[in-house]
Parts: sequence; C-alpha cells; structure tokens
Amino acid sequence: MNTKERILDEALTLFSEKGYANVYVNDIAEAVGIKAPSLYKHYKNKQAIFDAILEVMYARFKETAGSLNIAGDNADVDAGIYKSMEETDLVQLGKNLFLYYLHDDYTKRFRKMLTIEQFRDKALSTVYMDQYFDAPLSYQGMLFGLIVQQGLLKTDNIPVMTLHFYAPIYTLLTVCDRDPSREEECLKLLEEHIRKFDELYGRNT
Repeated sequence: MNTKERILDEALTLFSEKGYANVYVNDIAEAVGIKAPSLYKHYKNKQAIFDAILEVMYARFKETAGSLNIAGDNADVDAGIYKSMEETDLVQLGKNLFLYYLHDDYTKRFRKMLTIEQFRDKALSTVYMDQYFDAPLSYQGMLFGLIVQQGLLKTDNIPVMTLHFYAPIYTLLTVCDRDPSREEECLKLLEEHIRKFDELYGRNT
C-alpha cells in the first residue's frame, strides 16, 4: 500500500470511528506517520480525501460486479443478463452482492461514517441518501422497467415494485451492521425474499 492509499485507508478508519467532522488533516497525517505538509502533496484538503475515498469505493464495487458477471450500474446491460438467469442464480447473485456490501471493509467503514454523520452534516446526509436510497432505487427502477418490458416481471407500478424489492434488503443489511451474529438468519430471509418477490411479480402471476 503506497502513501496515497494509506492516507485514504487511515482517513476512512478515523471517519468511521470519530465521524467526519471530528477528524482533522493533522489527525490523518499522524495516523499515517507523516507530517501534514507531506499529506498535502497528495491531497489538497480533507474534502479531496473524502472524494478519493468515494472513487475507490466505486472502483471496488465495479470490480466486484465484474467478477459476478454484471455491470452493476448499467440497467441496459444488466437487463439482458437477468433475462436468461435462473431463479437459483438470481438468489446466489443477490446473496453475493449482499455479502459484498456487508463485508467489504471499505464499504462497511464508509457506511458507518455516513450513519454517524447523517444527522449532523447536511452534505453527508445528502451522500447517505444518494448511496442508500436514491441511486439504488433509480438503478433498480430502470432495471425492473426493462425487465417488465421483456415480460419477465409484471406490474402496473414500477416504483412500488422497486421499493418492495430494495427496502427489505437494506433493512437486513442494517440488522447485520448492528448485530453480526444474525448474518445467517438474514441470508436465509434474503433468499426467501428474492424467491417470494419472483413469485409475486414473476411471469406466471
């Protein structure tokens, strides 16, 4: 891990432990083992560090999505992939994505930071809403819209169908964040949720 990567890693740890507002550039530099002027050679301020963390987190997600043979952020591409996917494969994909969000260290620490800061910092509250509500629902809504057009799902209300799919998954994620011992229980519920969703909205309804 080079110095730039160490700065992001240590900053994210501090943000997740103390909250973004309570961490200063000097704190990050000290955690890395360098002086603040040396840190400024890599990032001009704390906001630049935060923005770089976001970029790394997105890159990690894209790498994981690629390993699962989906785009993850392109509904047009993924709709074609889901079209030929058996329910068992869909369940496994759902579990793999859930486990990524639950256990990827970068993503986990970032989510903890936003959870801490969402009620104290309006800008970070906006990031929280984008990361865990607006962006997922937008992507899922576009994806389901295309799948409905293909005849694989049926509904007359895509936004509500999208919420029906996403809300339980996010709830299960927050349960595991707060009580890791319930992971197995939540994975079982996740599988049941995906299968029931497919039954309720599937082509045979």
